[in-house]
Amino acid sequence: MLRQLIDPANAVTAAGLMLSVIGINFAITERLEAGVAIVLWALLADHLDGVVAQRTQGRAAETGQVGRNLDSLADLVSAGVFPAVTSIIVGHGSMVTVAAGTVLVVASALRLSYFNVFGSPGGRFIGVPTTYAVPATAIVFLLRPVIPEAIFPNLLAFVLVVLAVLHIVPLRVPKTTGFMYLVVTAFCVGASIVLAIRI
Repeated sequence: MLRQLIDPANAVTAAGLMLSVIGINFAITERLEAGVAIVLWALLADHLDGVVAQRTQGRAAETGQVGRNLDSLADLVSAGVFPAVTSIIVGHGSMVTVAAGTVLVVASALRLSYFNVFGSPGGRFIGVPTTYAVPATAIVFLLRPVIPEAIFPNLLAFVLVVLAVLHIVPLRVPKTTGFMYLVVTAFCVGASIVLAIRI
């Protein structure tokens, strides 16, 4: 079983998963900006693993299937569990933030399960990809200095609920390709640096 991690793409996915767990640890210890900064790098790993998989020659079909499922589980942690935990901690366990986090995790799990079965017909995703929750969370935290602290927890919870709904509605969303990879990479690197400076 551990041999599956020798595969370069699966190793990248596993690295992203580890970054997400580290990010959750930072969130639990109330170093929230550091957690968001680290999980942005998990998002980069998520984009990179697909590129690596496509360029790996002679990759066994079984390895690809393991990688696909590992990728979904990693996405659930980075884009479902991490934002949910962060929201709950920001809101000090309020009913609103717990409800929002729960809704996001369930919607993320459903969206990822659906994708694993039906894929992306016509080269488009059905529903907004779960990974969009990571940059959305980062944007809210980047704006935190100008948002009144009294409304910040509820604002973050609201954003997560909106994302949860978008995950499961039948929208057709184009895949990230070409130039958009550069945009995502630049955002993740830039936002993580800004958030790290605030620590």
